[in-house]
Amino acid sequence: MKKLKPKFYLGCLLIALTTFLAVFAPQIAQQDPTAMDLSKRHEAPSSENWMGRDQNGADVFAQVAHGARVSLRVAFTVVLLSAAIGLLIGSVAGYMGGWTDNLIMRFLDMFYAFPGFLLALSLVAVLGPSIGNLIFAMCITGWTGYARLVRGEVLHLKNREYVTGAFAAGAGPLRILTRHIWPNLLGILVVQMTFGMSGTIITESGLSFLGLGAPPTVPTWGQLLNSGRRILVEAPHVSLFPGLAILVLVLGFNLVGDGLRDWLNPRSAN
Repeated sequence: MKKLKPKFYLGCLLIALTTFLAVFAPQIAQQDPTAMDLSKRHEAPSSENWMGRDQNGADVFAQVAHGARVSLRVAFTVVLLSAAIGLLIGSVAGYMGGWTDNLIMRFLDMFYAFPGFLLALSLVAVLGPSIGNLIFAMCITGWTGYARLVRGEVLHLKNREYVTGAFAAGAGPLRILTRHIWPNLLGILVVQMTFGMSGTIITESGLSFLGLGAPPTVPTWGQLLNSGRRILVEAPHVSLFPGLAILVLVLGFNLVGDGLRDWLNPRSAN
């Protein structure tokens, strides 16, 4: 049996560290991320404030720690909802075929005609900045990639002998999908979800950078990057640390996705 490559474990470590920071943010970063102290504005990193302070004198480390909560919450929610919707719609299209498949695929093409980021940006701009609206806007287009992937796998798997045998034995479409097809496409779906986490984190940070993510009172990595760009010369640490946090988490999910893809691919080298 093939072994998982070291990059998979490195990715798991990076994700675990970020998740630990997010879950225990109030205990690890005990300062209020929204508390201001103008007498300490632009303060450089020190033993007292590991990541320094921003233009309002707020602790950057506390903002990065609490921002991890927002990024992970949005990423997990969007990816799970998008994958579930895509699994259902893609399964119906692939299994039913015919005009049902054609109708669903033309519906998918309508969404593909619009860039996902721009559509999400437009929706959040209309609905207003909030975490709920952000998740809704990203789910509107996020499910399409999963649906196309699942449809292709279902088209391939439904002609296998064990599926034909189950159909001949009297199994209905729901049983065939849940007992014989879905377990065999779960691996590739999980790989797609890990890469989806990376894309979702980047999109959420981009929308927050533009002021269209979470409300201003909620610290996010994108907001920190936006505020830090104005003082990049005099206080580069304000942008540096949230940028590194995004890099670490995105790299972690990409490494896990690459490791799982290599492990599940029978033609890849051990």
